[in-house]
Amino acid sequence: MADALTADVNTVTGKVKETAGAATNDRSMQAGGMFDQLKGSVQKAMAPGVDGQPQVVGQAKAFAKERPWATAALVGVLGLATLGTLRGKG
Repeated sequence: MADALTADVNTVTGKVKETAGAATNDRSMQAGGMFDQLKGSVQKAMAPGVDGQPQVVGQAKAFAKERPWATAALVGVLGLATLGTLRGKG
């Protein structure tokens, strides 16, 4: 629960910094705010869900269960892309 709270704080802080940076034409502050928002989004995705696993893992499992053929196709495409990259063709 603390991880999700930290993620929300980072997201809100980032929005405030981005808005303040835009208002004062401070590109560095604006970029820092955007980074904080991104960090908050990643933290929220990696925060433990109800089952103790990161939320993104639960979402992936749900997708695989609901759409097995799409999941198989996605894994196949990623596998081919990885093989092509490892062979120097990517």
